[in-house]
Amino acid sequence: MLGIFKGKQRLAAAFQTVSRSGTLAFAACLAMAGAALGVSTLVGPDSVRAEPAAETPRGHTGVASCAGSTCHGRSIADGAVVRQDELLRWQEESSPTGAHSRAWRVVQEPRGQAIVRRLGLDAAGAQRECAGCHASPGAARVADGVDCEACHGASGGWLSTHYTVGASHRRNVAQGMTDLVNPQVKAQVCLNCHFSGDARGQFIAHRIMAAGHPRISFELDLFTTLQAHHDEDADYVTRKGGKTNAMRMWAVGQAEAVKRSLELFSQSSRAVDGIFPEFTFYDCHSCHRRIYDGEAGGNVTAVPNPGRPVDLGTPPYNDENMIMLLAAAKVVAPDAAATFDARAKAFHRAMLAGRAETVAAAQALRQSADALSSRFASSSFTREQTFAIMDSIASDAIGDRFTDYEGAVQSVMAVDTLLGGMVNQGMVSASAASGLRIQINQAYAAVRDPNGFQPFAFRRALGGAVRSIRSLR
Repeated sequence: MLGIFKGKQRLAAAFQTVSRSGTLAFAACLAMAGAALGVSTLVGPDSVRAEPAAETPRGHTGVASCAGSTCHGRSIADGAVVRQDELLRWQEESSPTGAHSRAWRVVQEPRGQAIVRRLGLDAAGAQRECAGCHASPGAARVADGVDCEACHGASGGWLSTHYTVGASHRRNVAQGMTDLVNPQVKAQVCLNCHFSGDARGQFIAHRIMAAGHPRISFELDLFTTLQAHHDEDADYVTRKGGKTNAMRMWAVGQAEAVKRSLELFSQSSRAVDGIFPEFTFYDCHSCHRRIYDGEAGGNVTAVPNPGRPVDLGTPPYNDENMIMLLAAAKVVAPDAAATFDARAKAFHRAMLAGRAETVAAAQALRQSADALSSRFASSSFTREQTFAIMDSIASDAIGDRFTDYEGAVQSVMAVDTLLGGMVNQGMVSASAASGLRIQINQAYAAVRDPNGFQPFAFRRALGGAVRSIRSLR
């Protein structure tokens, strides 16, 4: 997770530019992004699924089809409409924008091979378990890693026309290009690998993390920034209908992450691993904490969480995205926030009752998250709303839920993302935002070491950062 923190810190340094250029590779999951998917009808436990979209018959054409010097294969960014050096940026060895091209290679490197050995996989097994995220579906060469079409969609239907006279983003999408301008679509694409998907090799089980895979965490705007290969200039605004609203992207990403988690958890095939629960759904550090045995029966280091009405001995569900979603809902959709909060608590409480009750509660909670996603996708996220969301994140009502490392990490990334989004939208000056870097870095420092995380110290650091940001109002 330290890679994320450094990335966000360097992202803040990029306040001096208005472009959405990437900053640092997200080492936790060098991922491919699959086709957009969605579930809207809640029927039963195994119908709540993250179903992949049907494979296009038009086909995957490969990286070389984008590499012409008149297309995306130039060595310098001097294109009239787009940069045209996108392939070079995708291949950059030391840049975060090159992380996708290196995705399959990391499986072959020492750490990747150590994970493969611990899982007892041969070469075929490694491809089965890893290529779902570290390569692209339909690609002829896994060595290309996560290529252009993993995110933009198989190009057989739109490759030859997306640059012709009369081409438009809407027409490209109609011909099969993935609409990454739509935050809900983009979230579904990124979640497949940066969280977990339902296709082969896309579910990041606890046993994979136990073998050495980094912990999974998701923040849509951060991932968007890290992998951006384009500039949001005047031409982009004309073609795509405006600049990326980072605040909207962040909020929709939180809602879609909650939905995806509950979709997968509700599948009976995903919920267990042998006789054990599938622990990938649970809060890592609530169990992986230091245990001290003393005369009084042990030194309990857990802190009660008002958002999780469960016993200390019950592994709590990972609610990092739920906490952020509630903070945003309190501002943008206050009429729906109380319902979401009540359903989240009911979901945690149902785990003390049984599987059937928990799945029913998961479906109700997912329905609330889906409604919030739609509300956020059509919301403008004004300057005042964004400041209010940051205040909400640091408020006592939300802050008391930062009892574990995962939620705390999300909150720091959120504050940094929201501030950066306001800079990108011209709501706050770059110089004013840069002046708050010391306070934001202090909040990052409070979550730098998972093993040294102290909830109360963290809340003080986060509150200090938000109070400093509040001065910009």
